[in-house]
Amino acid sequence: MDISFEHLKSMVVFAKVVEQGTLSGAAKHLGLSRAVVSYHIKKLEEHLSVKLINRSTRALSLTEAGERYFEHCRIIAEQASEANQQIENVKSEPEGLIKITCPVNAGLQLIVPALNEFSRRYPKIELDVMLSDEVENIMKSGIDIAIRGAALKDSSLQATKLTTLATCLCASPAYLTQHGIPTQPTDLARHKWVLYKLAAQSLELSQGTRSFSIKPQGAITTNNAAARTAFVEGGHGIARIPLYDAMPKIQAGSLIRLLDDYQLPSIDIYGVFPPGSAKAKKIRLLLDFLKQYFVKLQA
Repeated sequence: MDISFEHLKSMVVFAKVVEQGTLSGAAKHLGLSRAVVSYHIKKLEEHLSVKLINRSTRALSLTEAGERYFEHCRIIAEQASEANQQIENVKSEPEGLIKITCPVNAGLQLIVPALNEFSRRYPKIELDVMLSDEVENIMKSGIDIAIRGAALKDSSLQATKLTTLATCLCASPAYLTQHGIPTQPTDLARHKWVLYKLAAQSLELSQGTRSFSIKPQGAITTNNAAARTAFVEGGHGIARIPLYDAMPKIQAGSLIRLLDDYQLPSIDIYGVFPPGSAKAKKIRLLLDFLKQYFVKLQA
């Protein structure tokens, strides 16, 4: 069976429909209309004389033939992408678009300043930066790099560690005046906390060979790190806050550091990316730049 250019295009479209899970998602990823994507799937099934996708109002599912065919289409799409990456890698000056997502607070305070410097160094690389505390599905959203403060859960992705952030316990002067200053980890159980949804439900502290586990309780919960710090400054309780965020407020007197002779868990920051993306020169440049930037920041 001869393969035309149009047929190859339809195979790539089919691979993206399966990866994205919807016709609309594939259309957005490919920069096509939903009608064009639907047309390619229809023509592909007509050309092969076999049904590839079962369509319903809620979801798409592959037929047995579709599952087998997808593996070949996926390989073709990946090889085409890798071929483009190889051409880009031989260019003397890197260029192209990098789509990045990162948490709001860390993004504003750490990542955006780093990207300012990166953009000045590599002016032909375009940046699309999305700040969100929600964990994006980077494969479906077409994200090149996601900045995350947790190890990988999705084994289909790859990650590289960028830095480690120290953390500390903090409360406002007003809160401590009213509720007292904790002098040992066991005191923490009777205090109010500002809870962060994305953090572990228990808090571990250590001092030498001794370790303590606390389960914080509080009336205020948030999924935004900046809001957590603001609630703590407002006198609503204690929280574990990254040192980069807390230190300026400690120096200004709006926060007081607690139990600083105990060790708290640090936060490992990762750059997460789709498999094979690090082969692209622009992606490698940004990941290496961020690692070096954080080393200089902590020097």
